[in-house]
Amino acid sequence: METRLYRTGAFAQRARVSVRALRFYDREGLLRPSEHSMSGHRLYSDRDLITLGRILGLKLMGFTLAEIKAYLSAGPEDLIDALARQRAMLEERQAQIGKAIRTVREAETQAREGTWDWDSLLKVIEATKMNEDKSWALKHLTQEQIDAITDISNRAYTPSANSKLAERQWTEEDQAKATQEWNEVYAEAERLAKAGTAPDSPEGLALGKRYGALLSAFTNDDPEMIEGLQKFYAEAKELPPEKSPYNGATWETMQFAEQAYEASKS
Repeated sequence: METRLYRTGAFAQRARVSVRALRFYDREGLLRPSEHSMSGHRLYSDRDLITLGRILGLKLMGFTLAEIKAYLSAGPEDLIDALARQRAMLEERQAQIGKAIRTVREAETQAREGTWDWDSLLKVIEATKMNEDKSWALKHLTQEQIDAITDISNRAYTPSANSKLAERQWTEEDQAKATQEWNEVYAEAERLAKAGTAPDSPEGLALGKRYGALLSAFTNDDPEMIEGLQKFYAEAKELPPEKSPYNGATWETMQFAEQAYEASKS
């Protein structure tokens, strides 16, 4: 069967997306054109239309571009697991939105009846903020991980330390940046450990300083925060993989990073 090819503009029209979107997906490595003409024009096929449909579907469900790229090349089991996590996230978000709607509706009723006060507004703000905070958290962690982290944090940190954490107003951008930095540290720790490098070697000490800088940024060198973090770390080590907040890092890798950090302090 002959495969029909389309120039970018014609394919965009057929797929009901913009030319700009196609170029973006090409640049990001999500959807490469099937061929190029002799003059260098991108040529798309009907098979590319199927791939584009997958991209748009996953994007609609809230997956990031990096996740979509991984799932396009992954096996069906990986995609099933990802979809299950996404469904759980959407269900949790649905429950949060329902709670926020009920709070807003109550405030609206009070306003109509003339019984509204500032506490009603504060409840609306709190419900909206909790909804936003949990929504972005669920992009990075499963509900099981969030529940485990919350449970351990309540035990590990004093009420005063927990208040300090809450006052930071940690955003999704903060989380993404911290995750990237910790992943880089643990990736380097894994590389050094596998190579048999000693924690107190020059490379190990350099890693230890990076590790220490991240700890300092999180605790602000506050003794109360440091003590809470140590207790949290001790309990988190005992969590099963599906509840662990340390995605992708083995305890052996984390132990090497910690040893390098201790060596860098001496």
